[in-house]
Amino acid sequence: MPTTQPSLSTARLHLLPAESAWARAMLDYQVRNREHFAPWDPTPGGMFYTELFWAMRMRQREMDWKESRGALFLVMPEKEAGRVIGTVSLSNISRGVFQGCHLGYNIDHAHQGQGLMREAVEAVIAFAFGTLKLHRVQANYQPENERSAALLKRLGFQIEGHARDYLFLNGAWRDHVLTALINRNYDHTPLQA
Repeated sequence: MPTTQPSLSTARLHLLPAESAWARAMLDYQVRNREHFAPWDPTPGGMFYTELFWAMRMRQREMDWKESRGALFLVMPEKEAGRVIGTVSLSNISRGVFQGCHLGYNIDHAHQGQGLMREAVEAVIAFAFGTLKLHRVQANYQPENERSAALLKRLGFQIEGHARDYLFLNGAWRDHVLTALINRNYDHTPLQA
């Protein structure tokens, strides 16, 4: 893995690595989308809607990259630099015989239905399969989340199962549909240490 998490670009977006300098922008993003994210996220704690919380969260995501555990990208429109409208993350990166990770994503309620999430996720998957040389990306969604189901299907993810009471979100254990995308062009050349 590169020592510094790179930025990514698409036709309409900049995907920037998590840094504590983005704490205020992340807080603004979360406040704007409080109701929109509520059904899909854990119930926020008392500090969640503070700049201090987001500064700490961004520092943790920086450490995840440095320790080869994950990568968080902040999605910003090309025409609105500095305004977070989404995030895409690779977490639980596992090497050895697995060579895979989990994909997570979310987008501002005002930017749904414009193809922006697909554009951002495609760029991060290309990064995962290319730069990180991963073989497998997993993504899970609640059965009621029709937008996530449709996005993952369009991206080629295959349903692999159904997990009962998988995650504790919005005050209850929630079932999830388990999906994965396999890198059909996987390079079996070992990664350099």
